[in-house]
Amino acid sequence: MAQESFFKKELVKELRLVELLMKKDKDFEKKIYHFSAAYGITNRTLRYAFTPDYLLADLVLNSAYQGLVQRIGMQKSGDLTVQIESAHFESIEKGLKDLADAFENDVSILEPLEIIFTAAYSLSGPGNYLREKGLLKI
Repeated sequence: MAQESFFKKELVKELRLVELLMKKDKDFEKKIYHFSAAYGITNRTLRYAFTPDYLLADLVLNSAYQGLVQRIGMQKSGDLTVQIESAHFESIEKGLKDLADAFENDVSILEPLEIIFTAAYSLSGPGNYLREKGLLKI
């Protein structure tokens, strides 16, 4: 039990650091770089103190990161149909804060993960289209 508590505290501490580093940086690529540490810590945590919540968080954070990397790559190659905005990262940062709070307080992680993944999904073609229609909000 003490081991599980240690890993949860480390997870919460790292998620809070990721949020802080993302907020401090203005460069979108650097924000994405910092964001990669979020799924890094969930992956390490679940290997030492497995819970389905750690696994779910890892899956969502990794998928969100991959979507961000894909979008930035598309922009670099000249595809500017979907623009990354500060609002996307503000939403992800809020989701990270809420996720850390949820883990710390032993409450559901579903809403923070929804916030993060919705922001990342909104950068895909279908997600952006839904956002333009007003059906998806970040």
